[in-house]
Amino acid sequence: MGHALLLLAGLAIGPAPKPRLVVVITVDQLRPDYLDRYRAQLDGGLAWLLRGGAYFADAYQDHAVTETAPGHATVLSGRWPAHTGIIGNVRGVLDSTARLIGVPGPGASPARFRGTALFDWLKAADPKARALSVSRKDRGAILPIGRARENVYWYQSGFFTTSRYYADSLPTWVAAFNARQVPFRAAGMSWDLLRPPSAYPEPDSEPYENGGHGYTFPHRLPADSALAAVMFGGIPAMDSLTLAFALEGVRALQLGRGATDLLAVSLSATDLVGHAFGPDSREIHDQVLRLDRYLAWFLQQLFVRYTKENVLIVVTADHGVTPFPERSLALGRSDAVRVIPDSVIRAVNAALDDRVGGHDWVYLEAGMVLVPDRPALAAQGVNVDSVVAELATRLRAQPGVARVDRPADLAGKDTTDPVVRRWQHQIPSGGEVELVATLKPYAVWSLENLPIAMHGQPSDLDAHVPLLFWGRGVRRGVYRGRVNTVDIAPTLARLLGLTPSEPLDGRALGEALQPVD
Repeated sequence: MGHALLLLAGLAIGPAPKPRLVVVITVDQLRPDYLDRYRAQLDGGLAWLLRGGAYFADAYQDHAVTETAPGHATVLSGRWPAHTGIIGNVRGVLDSTARLIGVPGPGASPARFRGTALFDWLKAADPKARALSVSRKDRGAILPIGRARENVYWYQSGFFTTSRYYADSLPTWVAAFNARQVPFRAAGMSWDLLRPPSAYPEPDSEPYENGGHGYTFPHRLPADSALAAVMFGGIPAMDSLTLAFALEGVRALQLGRGATDLLAVSLSATDLVGHAFGPDSREIHDQVLRLDRYLAWFLQQLFVRYTKENVLIVVTADHGVTPFPERSLALGRSDAVRVIPDSVIRAVNAALDDRVGGHDWVYLEAGMVLVPDRPALAAQGVNVDSVVAELATRLRAQPGVARVDRPADLAGKDTTDPVVRRWQHQIPSGGEVELVATLKPYAVWSLENLPIAMHGQPSDLDAHVPLLFWGRGVRRGVYRGRVNTVDIAPTLARLLGLTPSEPLDGRALGEALQPVD
């Protein structure tokens, strides 16, 4: 793990006055090539930040399972999933003991998160510091803050809520915001193109998009208000609602009065649109243009409240995405297949159930094979190593699988191999992960009857993300040196004069990274 905090690249040398508000915006599934691809049409918040900030063009979520929960946990902790304990989405924040307030849905908390994050260091330096974190997703709201019991809210069935890990009731301002019922009143609303169709070079007629139906503009929400509120989370307007909610919280909580406070916002519409329509669609193009416009409004409101000199901003993403295999195949990439290992896993579990009874003993999550009850199997006379070895052989035979490794076999291997390095960053030592499977380029893990665009692999398509700093102490420019999202927290700590309370995997970005413009 890196311990040294280096002199900052892209950041002015010497102490600067502390901002009143640190704003960290994580755009779920925002690929950095979108910022290049649509640059000529960006004229809002993204464009403004790119012109005035320090943009790191070669940034990565440099771990293997490039999903929402592990990615968000790296951003303000400065540590890999192997050290935060958040290795996947399935169990990331699920917690049946932390029930939601006022709405049905899965309970959630940061119970599995290990260690500290930026807000803990901020609070240690100034006990008056506060945080607000909001997202459409529970994991997007919870994990940037770590284990801190602060103001953390996410969207569920048309309402913003939290869990009983954080509070016993919703504050007045949240209840008032929910009472506007914006998602319910959106029933029947259409999502149409922001610009004339001629402004979008992408075809609007690819039948592999959106499950083979409703893949052309306009896209209309259901007339039923409850169903519309659920579907609202998958259209661009969800980002606008999330930003409006965040701004309402900033005002109600009076953030930045007397201390440097933290606002973490995770915007999820890009992820939902990207899954349904893919990274090469007209829909994702329009989503990014709308995101640019929403951010312009949001930032302007913050600057009116605090002035530009008192706001420090970071923008990044939790992961990228791989194109639809159907598109990649049409472009001549023969290894672009959907890998559906369900039958292999079911067969192994069925054989174990016939022998010892019980439940599903083995499961696969984003390339990780886990055997949570290994001791129980061994106690019943099962040679677990033999079962795992047989499963590895069967997975290697699956079309689209490039390699299957035991995590222990990757320890000490050459980390210039990005697959090896990213799995080392991913898997905690002594955990439940028995095998890690890596797919060939442009292949994706897939679920039966769910043909969506996917991410989650240790590939650059899924790992490459944008990273941008803006604010006092930041020297504008485009920086080409390779950096990682675990570098965000130590960089902010250096800017804010904070002392991390544990060793970090990231480093404060150094002067070796020279601007090219």
